[in-house]
Amino acid sequence: MIDLAQDRPSNTLLRLGAQPIALTAAALLLLIAGVTSIAIWRAYTGAAPESDRLVASRQLQARAAQASEQLVEKTKGLEATQQESIDQLQVVQDQLQTMKRLLAAQQADTKRLSEQVTALNESIDGLRQSFASARATEVETPSVTRRKPARHRHASARKRSGG
Repeated sequence: MIDLAQDRPSNTLLRLGAQPIALTAAALLLLIAGVTSIAIWRAYTGAAPESDRLVASRQLQARAAQASEQLVEKTKGLEATQQESIDQLQVVQDQLQTMKRLLAAQQADTKRLSEQVTALNESIDGLRQSFASARATEVETPSVTRRKPARHRHASARKRSGG
């Protein structure tokens, strides 16, 4: 009895193990049926994943190449724009330097003219003072002049007043 109880589990294994060829044949048939059904499905739908993947990868490569070309073109455009900006900036800097030189020259001329005007004003003031002192000395020293007759004095006064 002990022997029978122990043989029971191994007996099931023995039954399965006794027909390994049948079990392998059944697995092989299932595998062949699956591969055949996939082949029929591909042939029926006309789509092969390998060709789809190939087409998709080529499209991605084409898009990447196009994007790369666009980037190169945009980069060249930016370089040209940057160079134009640099050139314009250089022109503006040159103009600024010219304007600074002209302004400095104008300020020097203005200073020189201002000094000349100051010198002229001083000269005019000196002449005024000289003229005023000369008049003062003339008034202090009466000059000897002949007196004109009264008629002539009045007539010359009328001529001066408007007549």
